[in-house]
Amino acid sequence: MATLSRDPSAPGTVFPPADGASLGPLHDDLASSDGRAALVGPDGTRVEIPGQIHDALIQVVDALRRGSAVTVAPISTRLTTSQAAELLGVSRPTLVRLIEAGSIPYDQPRRHRFLRLDDVLAFKERRQHEQRMRLAEMTRQAVADGLYQDTAEDYADALREARGKTA
Repeated sequence: MATLSRDPSAPGTVFPPADGASLGPLHDDLASSDGRAALVGPDGTRVEIPGQIHDALIQVVDALRRGSAVTVAPISTRLTTSQAAELLGVSRPTLVRLIEAGSIPYDQPRRHRFLRLDDVLAFKERRQHEQRMRLAEMTRQAVADGLYQDTAEDYADALREARGKTA
């Protein structure tokens, strides 16, 4: 079995083993267990693992197997605007603009706004989907226009030409 290490300066963080492939059998066993996995204690006591924990374990083992460290930390299901902005990778003022535009629902029981974690994650998923769709459309249009035959030098020439006309 793979030996995992912890860093005392990073509580809750587990580093991958030197040989991530050694976690392959564990990952495969968890993935094929159809959510009906169980823990067995040293005394033989068997405890069923709830589906959500089972899914989390698969994600943890998969990340470790791929060489990523994993930190398990609790996160509130109710976020401040700063926490939500950090989760989305945007500034707090940008998040506030998104909230005010109606892109993400929020509660404001008093002075401060709070966002539900599932609303923030749903927004993140929608945004990623929209980005993928825009990229796919740009790629489709570039192929239709025959731009994939152009070289980097062709693009540089076109850019120089366009800048020359606007200057």
